[in-house]
Amino acid sequence: MNRFIIVTCLSLFFVATTLAAEKPNIVIVMTDDQGYADAGCYGAQEFKTPNLDRLAVEGRRFTNFYAGATVCSPSRASLLTGCYPDRVGVVNFVFFPTRGENPGAGPNGLHPNEITIAEMLKEQGYATACVGKWHLGDAKPFLPTNQGFDEYFGLPYSNDMRNGVNLPKTGIRKEFPPLPLYDGNTIIETDPDQRFLTRRYTERATDFIKRNKNKPFFLYVPHSMPHVPLHVHPDFAGKSEQGLYGDVIQEIDWSVGQILQTIKDCNIDEKTWVIFTSDNGPWLTMGDHGGKAIPLRDGKQTKYDGGHKVICLMRYPNKIQPNTVGNATISSIDLFPTIAKICNGKVPDDRKIDGVEAWDYFSGNSEQSPRNTYFYNGQVVRHGKWKLFLSGNYLEFQPEKLVNQGIKYNKLRLYNLETDVSETTDVSEQFPEIVADLKKRLEEYREDLKHNSRPLGIASKISAEIP
Repeated sequence: MNRFIIVTCLSLFFVATTLAAEKPNIVIVMTDDQGYADAGCYGAQEFKTPNLDRLAVEGRRFTNFYAGATVCSPSRASLLTGCYPDRVGVVNFVFFPTRGENPGAGPNGLHPNEITIAEMLKEQGYATACVGKWHLGDAKPFLPTNQGFDEYFGLPYSNDMRNGVNLPKTGIRKEFPPLPLYDGNTIIETDPDQRFLTRRYTERATDFIKRNKNKPFFLYVPHSMPHVPLHVHPDFAGKSEQGLYGDVIQEIDWSVGQILQTIKDCNIDEKTWVIFTSDNGPWLTMGDHGGKAIPLRDGKQTKYDGGHKVICLMRYPNKIQPNTVGNATISSIDLFPTIAKICNGKVPDDRKIDGVEAWDYFSGNSEQSPRNTYFYNGQVVRHGKWKLFLSGNYLEFQPEKLVNQGIKYNKLRLYNLETDVSETTDVSEQFPEIVADLKKRLEEYREDLKHNSRPLGIASKISAEIP
């Protein structure tokens, strides 16, 4: 009997170990405001990104990858939940600090009832960590440790949200507390020297990999840079031909190299899926402190492709076809269901999830994306090669003034992105049947949101539910 028990226990241990070995590690590195053209493999010439270029050679590069939104908070909510930001209540705004006077709508964030990639993977036995900028609420109920992450190290919001800000148009000044650096739920430092942020994030990220190399892990590294104010480690200062912005990108590239080297040193290269992307397009109003989206039109905050379409590189040795390019439409919201598929996770069935499972396309086994339609809130839609703007107010970049201005268009516009990637020529009058079809799709999407959207998290309503 004792021998039978021992054999049975060893067998169960072997099965559990085998299943754990089959589950890939997931690493998502996301920058803040990096432009579509801000990597060597996407055309950058004034700075070097050898590690990002290596991802493109050893993995797959995507040319029509859409972030969930054109500003920080809704984009991050989309990536982590697999939903359009409208679906989860984080729409067209960013969260401001709540530890001081708050110029936003109050202490709120991504609702803890939402299921994130981290929560889904924890159910599969994954170790989870968020290292970097969170920006989905800084009140305790919304911090990463209440959204599925075992560990958190970083800033709870943007690196410019410190001391005070003059609100646009009103001229009212709102005061913020000193910028907090968190370790877990504890503020360990205020107003940290931002020249060392990227390096500190990298050291914590690589340490997490080393500590968890013998079990499956999910590492999410949302960098604070190149969001302004730009800061770079002294080792990288003055090293690029594009000034401080180029220096910052080169340090981020170094950080990616450190993560890749650590994965190799831990002998987990062939079971680790690395994803690199940005939360939205470049902040063009920042001039030479912002990036580039050439040949796309406009950038951050706008619904032109320069705001939504971002860099995306993926590497997973022997699983993702090397040195390939995916040109079909795909989005960050499609990561959740795809990660669930290859990690034996479960996509929630008690709520609407907008992402689609896309492993065959991500891996390069198919050149056809399962996604053909992408919605930009309820105002703009891309379907195939066509993109329709309903009439209304849209932010548009004015390069001669370096400002974003709301410009009124009295009629809707249709662009053919296959022949007009820069969105310069309205062809709505030539293709009324396409306009009618896309308007119908938008109407159906908006109607669906009325019945299947979920609330924003309000701290005062849920704080008692979170220990």
